[in-house]
Amino acid sequence: METIIMGGGIGATVVSNKQVVLRDYVTGVPNESDLVITSTTVDLRVPARSMTVLVKNLYLSCDPYMRNRMRKPNPWSSATAQSFIPGKCISGFGVSKVIDSGNPDYREGDLLWGAVGWEEYSVITPIPNLHFKILHTDVPLSYYTGILGMPGMTAYAGFYEVCSPKKGETVFVSAASGAVGQLVGQFAKMMGCYVVGSAGSKEKVDLLKNKLGFDDAFNYKEEKDLTVALKRCFPQGIDIYFENVGGKMLDAVILNMRPHGRIAACGMISQYNLENPEGVYNLSLITYKRIRIEGFTVFDYFEKYSEFLEFVVPYMREGKITYVEDVADGLESAPAALVGLFHGKNVGKQLVAVSRDL
Repeated sequence: METIIMGGGIGATVVSNKQVVLRDYVTGVPNESDLVITSTTVDLRVPARSMTVLVKNLYLSCDPYMRNRMRKPNPWSSATAQSFIPGKCISGFGVSKVIDSGNPDYREGDLLWGAVGWEEYSVITPIPNLHFKILHTDVPLSYYTGILGMPGMTAYAGFYEVCSPKKGETVFVSAASGAVGQLVGQFAKMMGCYVVGSAGSKEKVDLLKNKLGFDDAFNYKEEKDLTVALKRCFPQGIDIYFENVGGKMLDAVILNMRPHGRIAACGMISQYNLENPEGVYNLSLITYKRIRIEGFTVFDYFEKYSEFLEFVVPYMREGKITYVEDVADGLESAPAALVGLFHGKNVGKQLVAVSRDL
Protein backbone atom coordinates (compact mmCIF):
# COMPACT_ATOMS: atom_id res chain seq x y z
CA MET A 1 0.00 0.00 0.00
CA GLU A 2 1.28 3.44 -0.86
CA THR A 3 2.15 5.63 2.10
CA ILE A 4 1.46 9.34 1.76
CA ILE A 5 3.32 11.69 4.08
CA MET A 6 1.11 14.60 5.01
CA GLY A 7 1.97 17.90 6.64
CA GLY A 8 0.90 18.90 10.08
CA GLY A 9 3.39 17.32 12.46
CA ILE A 10 6.00 14.64 13.01
CA GLY A 11 4.75 11.13 12.21
CA ALA A 12 1.50 12.30 10.63
CA THR A 13 1.34 9.27 8.33
CA VAL A 14 -1.74 8.80 6.18
CA VAL A 15 -2.51 5.89 3.87
CA SER A 16 -5.08 5.25 1.18
CA ASN A 17 -8.18 3.39 2.29
CA LYS A 18 -10.48 1.62 -0.18
CA GLN A 19 -14.16 1.48 0.78
CA VAL A 20 -17.41 -0.10 -0.41
CA VAL A 21 -20.02 2.65 -0.86
CA LEU A 22 -23.77 2.45 -1.49
CA ARG A 23 -24.53 4.31 -4.70
CA ASP A 24 -28.21 4.95 -3.88
CA TYR A 25 -31.15 3.35 -2.10
CA VAL A 26 -32.14 0.04 -3.70
CA THR A 27 -35.57 -1.19 -4.77
CA GLY A 28 -36.13 -4.70 -6.03
CA VAL A 29 -33.22 -7.09 -6.51
CA PRO A 30 -29.85 -5.44 -5.76
CA ASN A 31 -27.12 -5.41 -8.41
CA GLU A 32 -23.36 -5.22 -8.10
CA SER A 33 -23.57 -1.71 -9.58
CA ASP A 34 -25.48 -0.56 -6.48
CA LEU A 35 -22.19 -0.86 -4.58
CA VAL A 36 -19.05 0.93 -5.76
CA ILE A 37 -15.41 0.88 -4.68
CA THR A 38 -13.98 4.28 -3.79
CA SER A 39 -10.82 5.43 -2.06
CA THR A 40 -10.19 7.88 0.74
CA THR A 41 -7.38 8.24 3.29
CA VAL A 42 -6.93 7.36 6.94
CA ASP A 43 -4.40 8.42 9.55
CA LEU A 44 -2.59 5.43 11.06
CA ARG A 45 -2.55 7.11 14.47
CA VAL A 46 -5.61 7.88 16.58
CA PRO A 47 -5.81 11.32 18.22
CA ALA A 48 -4.13 11.73 21.59
CA ARG A 49 -6.41 11.01 24.60
CA SER A 50 -8.93 9.41 22.24
CA MET A 51 -10.96 6.31 23.15
CA THR A 52 -11.04 5.25 19.51
CA VAL A 53 -9.26 2.29 17.95
CA LEU A 54 -7.80 2.06 14.44
CA VAL A 55 -8.14 -1.42 12.99
CA LYS A 56 -7.01 -3.14 9.82
CA ASN A 57 -9.89 -5.23 8.50
CA LEU A 58 -9.01 -8.83 7.65
CA TYR A 59 -12.39 -10.44 6.92
CA LEU A 60 -15.86 -9.01 6.30
CA SER A 61 -19.11 -10.89 6.84
CA CYS A 62 -21.79 -10.94 4.11
CA ASP A 63 -25.18 -11.25 5.83
CA PRO A 64 -28.75 -11.25 4.48
CA TYR A 65 -29.96 -8.55 6.90
CA MET A 66 -27.73 -6.07 5.06
CA ARG A 67 -30.26 -6.04 2.20
CA ASN A 68 -32.75 -4.24 4.46
CA ARG A 69 -30.14 -1.59 5.18
CA MET A 70 -30.03 -0.72 1.47
CA ARG A 71 -33.64 0.52 1.56
CA LYS A 72 -34.86 4.04 2.10
CA PRO A 73 -35.32 4.76 5.83
CA ASN A 74 -38.78 4.19 7.17
CA PRO A 75 -40.30 4.60 10.66
CA TRP A 76 -40.78 0.83 11.03
CA SER A 77 -37.10 -0.03 10.66
CA SER A 78 -35.57 -1.51 13.79
CA ALA A 79 -32.53 0.02 15.45
CA THR A 80 -30.49 -2.97 14.22
CA ALA A 81 -31.42 -2.33 10.57
CA GLN A 82 -30.78 1.38 10.11
CA SER A 83 -30.41 2.28 6.45
CA PHE A 84 -26.99 2.86 4.93
CA ILE A 85 -26.35 6.41 3.71
CA PRO A 86 -25.89 6.73 -0.08
CA GLY A 87 -22.40 7.91 -0.93
CA LYS A 88 -21.02 6.65 2.37
CA CYS A 89 -19.12 3.50 3.33
CA ILE A 90 -21.43 0.66 4.32
CA SER A 91 -20.86 -1.31 7.51
CA GLY A 92 -21.28 -4.79 8.90
CA PHE A 93 -19.46 -7.37 10.99
CA GLY A 94 -15.80 -8.12 10.47
CA VAL A 95 -12.57 -9.49 11.90
CA SER A 96 -9.83 -6.93 12.46
CA LYS A 97 -6.37 -6.29 13.90
CA VAL A 98 -5.63 -3.27 16.09
CA ILE A 99 -3.09 -0.88 14.51
CA ASP A 100 -3.33 1.92 17.07
CA SER A 101 -5.49 2.50 20.12
CA GLY A 102 -6.42 5.14 22.61
CA ASN A 103 -8.71 2.67 24.38
CA PRO A 104 -7.12 0.95 27.40
CA ASP A 105 -8.99 -2.29 26.66
CA TYR A 106 -7.34 -2.69 23.24
CA ARG A 107 -3.63 -2.68 22.42
CA GLU A 108 -1.70 -2.72 19.16
CA GLY A 109 -1.72 -6.23 17.73
CA ASP A 110 -4.97 -7.32 19.42
CA LEU A 111 -7.51 -9.14 17.28
CA LEU A 112 -11.21 -8.44 17.53
CA TRP A 113 -14.50 -9.00 15.77
CA GLY A 114 -17.54 -6.76 15.64
CA ALA A 115 -19.06 -3.84 13.76
CA VAL A 116 -16.71 -2.15 11.26
CA GLY A 117 -16.89 -0.32 7.96
CA TRP A 118 -16.57 -2.20 4.70
CA GLU A 119 -13.12 -0.79 4.04
CA GLU A 120 -9.45 -1.60 4.49
CA TYR A 121 -9.10 0.37 7.73
CA SER A 122 -11.77 1.47 10.20
CA VAL A 123 -11.74 3.83 13.15
CA ILE A 124 -14.11 2.47 15.79
CA THR A 125 -15.18 3.21 19.33
CA PRO A 126 -15.56 -0.27 20.87
CA ILE A 127 -18.97 -0.94 22.38
CA PRO A 128 -19.64 -3.80 24.83
CA ASN A 129 -21.63 -6.62 23.21
CA LEU A 130 -20.87 -5.18 19.77
CA HIS A 131 -17.09 -5.60 19.71
CA PHE A 132 -15.34 -8.66 21.11
CA LYS A 133 -11.66 -9.35 21.67
CA ILE A 134 -10.56 -12.62 20.03
CA LEU A 135 -9.03 -14.94 22.62
CA HIS A 136 -9.07 -18.26 20.76
CA THR A 137 -6.52 -17.98 17.95
CA ASP A 138 -5.98 -21.71 17.39
CA VAL A 139 -8.91 -21.70 14.94
CA PRO A 140 -9.17 -19.87 11.59
CA LEU A 141 -9.74 -16.15 12.15
CA SER A 142 -12.34 -16.20 9.38
CA TYR A 143 -14.54 -18.29 11.69
CA TYR A 144 -15.27 -15.12 13.66
CA THR A 145 -17.40 -13.96 10.73
CA GLY A 146 -19.39 -17.18 11.06
CA ILE A 147 -19.44 -20.01 13.55
CA LEU A 148 -17.65 -18.01 16.27
CA GLY A 149 -19.27 -14.69 15.38
CA MET A 150 -22.71 -13.25 14.80
CA PRO A 151 -24.12 -16.19 12.76
CA GLY A 152 -22.95 -18.71 15.36
CA MET A 153 -24.53 -16.73 18.18
CA THR A 154 -27.72 -16.43 16.10
CA ALA A 155 -27.93 -20.19 15.65
CA TYR A 156 -27.18 -20.84 19.31
CA ALA A 157 -29.63 -18.31 20.71
CA GLY A 158 -32.38 -19.07 18.22
CA PHE A 159 -32.25 -22.82 18.65
CA TYR A 160 -31.56 -23.25 22.34
CA GLU A 161 -33.15 -20.10 23.80
CA VAL A 162 -36.12 -19.55 21.47
CA CYS A 163 -36.98 -23.07 20.31
CA SER A 164 -36.51 -24.87 23.68
CA PRO A 165 -35.66 -28.16 21.92
CA LYS A 166 -36.14 -31.63 23.37
CA LYS A 167 -34.46 -34.89 22.43
CA GLY A 168 -36.32 -36.79 19.74
CA GLU A 169 -38.20 -33.81 18.30
CA THR A 170 -38.49 -33.10 14.57
CA VAL A 171 -36.72 -30.01 13.27
CA PHE A 172 -36.96 -28.24 9.91
CA VAL A 173 -34.41 -25.61 8.84
CA SER A 174 -34.89 -23.46 5.73
CA ALA A 175 -31.90 -21.90 3.95
CA ALA A 176 -30.13 -24.73 5.73
CA SER A 177 -26.74 -24.54 4.00
CA GLY A 178 -26.21 -20.89 4.92
CA ALA A 179 -24.16 -19.38 7.72
CA VAL A 180 -26.81 -19.92 10.39
CA GLY A 181 -28.79 -22.86 9.05
CA GLN A 182 -25.87 -25.26 8.79
CA LEU A 183 -25.18 -24.77 12.51
CA VAL A 184 -28.80 -25.06 13.63
CA GLY A 185 -29.02 -28.43 11.89
CA GLN A 186 -25.89 -29.72 13.60
CA PHE A 187 -26.98 -28.40 17.01
CA ALA A 188 -30.29 -30.22 16.55
CA LYS A 189 -28.53 -33.49 15.67
CA MET A 190 -26.39 -33.13 18.80
CA MET A 191 -29.68 -32.91 20.75
CA GLY A 192 -30.86 -36.18 19.25
CA CYS A 193 -33.46 -34.58 16.97
CA TYR A 194 -34.57 -35.62 13.49
CA VAL A 195 -33.46 -32.83 11.14
CA VAL A 196 -34.42 -31.88 7.59
CA GLY A 197 -33.17 -28.86 5.66
CA SER A 198 -34.17 -27.08 2.46
CA ALA A 199 -31.78 -25.42 0.03
CA GLY A 200 -31.75 -24.14 -3.56
CA SER A 201 -29.45 -26.48 -5.47
CA LYS A 202 -28.42 -30.13 -5.72
CA GLU A 203 -24.93 -29.17 -4.53
CA LYS A 204 -26.35 -27.64 -1.36
CA VAL A 205 -28.70 -30.56 -0.72
CA ASP A 206 -25.80 -32.99 -1.06
CA LEU A 207 -23.79 -30.84 1.36
CA LEU A 208 -26.57 -31.01 3.95
CA LYS A 209 -26.97 -34.78 3.74
CA ASN A 210 -23.41 -35.91 3.14
CA LYS A 211 -21.25 -33.44 5.06
CA LEU A 212 -23.38 -31.64 7.61
CA GLY A 213 -25.25 -34.68 8.90
CA PHE A 214 -28.88 -33.72 8.17
CA ASP A 215 -31.23 -36.71 8.12
CA ASP A 216 -32.80 -35.48 4.89
CA ALA A 217 -32.92 -32.42 2.65
CA PHE A 218 -34.71 -31.19 -0.45
CA ASN A 219 -34.28 -28.60 -3.19
CA TYR A 220 -37.25 -26.26 -2.81
CA LYS A 221 -36.87 -25.12 -6.43
CA GLU A 222 -37.65 -28.65 -7.65
CA GLU A 223 -40.74 -29.15 -5.49
CA LYS A 224 -44.08 -28.45 -7.14
CA ASP A 225 -45.84 -28.28 -3.77
CA LEU A 226 -43.92 -27.34 -0.62
CA THR A 227 -46.73 -28.64 1.60
CA VAL A 228 -46.43 -32.08 0.01
CA ALA A 229 -42.63 -32.00 0.27
CA LEU A 230 -42.79 -31.26 3.98
CA LYS A 231 -45.43 -33.95 4.56
CA ARG A 232 -43.12 -36.42 2.81
CA CYS A 233 -40.21 -35.48 5.07
CA PHE A 234 -42.29 -35.13 8.25
CA PRO A 235 -45.21 -37.61 8.09
CA GLN A 236 -45.89 -36.99 11.80
CA GLY A 237 -45.39 -33.23 11.58
CA ILE A 238 -42.79 -30.64 12.59
CA ASP A 239 -42.02 -29.73 16.21
CA ILE A 240 -39.52 -26.93 15.51
CA TYR A 241 -39.08 -24.71 12.47
CA PHE A 242 -36.04 -22.45 12.24
CA GLU A 243 -37.32 -19.77 9.88
CA ASN A 244 -34.90 -18.12 7.45
CA VAL A 245 -37.09 -17.77 4.34
CA GLY A 246 -40.69 -16.67 4.97
CA GLY A 247 -43.47 -16.40 2.38
CA LYS A 248 -44.68 -19.62 0.78
CA MET A 249 -42.29 -21.72 2.83
CA LEU A 250 -43.68 -20.39 6.10
CA ASP A 251 -47.24 -20.99 4.88
CA ALA A 252 -46.45 -24.62 4.04
CA VAL A 253 -44.67 -25.17 7.35
CA ILE A 254 -47.63 -23.94 9.40
CA LEU A 255 -49.82 -26.58 7.72
CA ASN A 256 -47.30 -29.24 8.73
CA MET A 257 -46.59 -28.12 12.30
CA ARG A 258 -47.47 -30.37 15.21
CA PRO A 259 -49.53 -29.11 18.17
CA HIS A 260 -47.43 -26.93 20.49
CA GLY A 261 -44.79 -26.50 17.81
CA ARG A 262 -42.31 -23.63 17.93
CA ILE A 263 -41.14 -21.36 15.13
CA ALA A 264 -38.04 -19.19 15.63
CA ALA A 265 -38.25 -16.34 13.12
CA CYS A 266 -34.63 -15.54 12.34
CA GLY A 267 -35.01 -14.04 8.85
CA MET A 268 -37.18 -14.04 5.72
CA ILE A 269 -34.81 -13.72 2.80
CA SER A 270 -37.47 -14.54 0.19
CA GLN A 271 -39.16 -11.23 1.04
CA TYR A 272 -36.24 -8.82 1.16
CA ASN A 273 -36.29 -7.87 -2.52
CA LEU A 274 -40.08 -7.57 -2.80
CA GLU A 275 -41.84 -4.21 -2.75
CA ASN A 276 -45.06 -5.97 -1.72
CA PRO A 277 -44.29 -8.90 0.59
CA GLU A 278 -46.17 -12.16 0.09
CA GLY A 279 -49.09 -12.93 2.35
CA VAL A 280 -49.24 -15.89 4.74
CA TYR A 281 -52.65 -17.54 4.64
CA ASN A 282 -52.60 -20.35 7.21
CA LEU A 283 -52.23 -18.20 10.31
CA SER A 284 -55.50 -19.41 11.85
CA LEU A 285 -53.78 -22.74 12.51
CA ILE A 286 -51.49 -20.99 15.00
CA THR A 287 -54.48 -20.87 17.33
CA TYR A 288 -55.83 -24.34 16.67
CA LYS A 289 -52.41 -26.01 16.92
CA ARG A 290 -51.19 -23.74 19.77
CA ILE A 291 -48.09 -22.86 17.76
CA ARG A 292 -45.64 -20.35 19.21
CA ILE A 293 -43.92 -18.03 16.72
CA GLU A 294 -41.20 -15.84 18.17
CA GLY A 295 -39.03 -13.39 16.31
CA PHE A 296 -35.61 -12.64 17.72
CA THR A 297 -32.45 -10.71 17.03
CA VAL A 298 -28.98 -11.83 18.01
CA PHE A 299 -28.35 -8.45 19.67
CA ASP A 300 -30.68 -9.56 22.47
CA TYR A 301 -28.34 -12.43 23.33
CA PHE A 302 -24.80 -11.11 22.90
CA GLU A 303 -24.37 -11.03 26.70
CA LYS A 304 -24.29 -14.84 26.44
CA TYR A 305 -21.31 -14.80 24.05
CA SER A 306 -18.79 -16.20 26.57
CA GLU A 307 -21.27 -18.97 27.43
CA PHE A 308 -21.61 -19.70 23.72
CA LEU A 309 -17.83 -20.00 23.27
CA GLU A 310 -17.60 -22.43 26.19
CA PHE A 311 -20.22 -24.53 24.45
CA VAL A 312 -19.05 -24.48 20.84
CA VAL A 313 -15.22 -24.30 20.92
CA PRO A 314 -14.72 -27.77 22.46
CA TYR A 315 -16.98 -29.30 19.80
CA MET A 316 -14.97 -27.56 17.11
CA ARG A 317 -11.65 -28.76 18.52
CA GLU A 318 -12.99 -32.31 18.70
CA GLY A 319 -14.12 -32.13 15.06
CA LYS A 320 -17.75 -32.66 16.01
CA ILE A 321 -18.98 -29.55 14.18
CA THR A 322 -18.37 -28.90 10.49
CA TYR A 323 -18.41 -25.38 9.10
CA VAL A 324 -18.43 -24.51 5.40
CA GLU A 325 -17.20 -21.15 4.13
CA ASP A 326 -17.44 -19.44 0.75
CA VAL A 327 -14.57 -16.94 0.63
CA ALA A 328 -14.25 -14.08 -1.88
CA ASP A 329 -10.77 -12.55 -2.10
CA GLY A 330 -10.13 -8.80 -2.03
CA LEU A 331 -12.33 -5.82 -1.20
CA GLU A 332 -13.05 -5.43 -4.92
CA SER A 333 -14.98 -8.72 -4.77
CA ALA A 334 -17.22 -7.53 -1.94
CA PRO A 335 -20.12 -6.14 -4.03
CA ALA A 336 -20.48 -9.39 -6.00
CA ALA A 337 -20.17 -11.48 -2.84
CA LEU A 338 -22.86 -9.58 -0.97
CA VAL A 339 -25.30 -9.36 -3.88
CA GLY A 340 -24.72 -13.06 -4.63
CA LEU A 341 -26.45 -13.92 -1.34
CA PHE A 342 -29.77 -12.84 -2.84
CA HIS A 343 -29.29 -15.07 -5.87
CA GLY A 344 -28.27 -18.13 -3.86
CA LYS A 345 -24.75 -18.17 -5.29
CA ASN A 346 -22.96 -18.86 -2.02
CA VAL A 347 -22.38 -22.34 -0.65
CA GLY A 348 -21.92 -22.00 3.10
CA LYS A 349 -20.97 -18.85 4.96
CA GLN A 350 -20.17 -16.01 2.52
CA LEU A 351 -17.32 -13.73 3.56
CA VAL A 352 -14.73 -11.44 2.01
CA ALA A 353 -11.02 -11.77 2.76
CA VAL A 354 -9.82 -8.17 2.69
CA SER A 355 -6.30 -9.03 3.85
CA ARG A 356 -4.65 -12.22 5.01
CA ASP A 357 -1.56 -10.31 6.09
CA LEU A 358 -1.37 -10.08 9.88
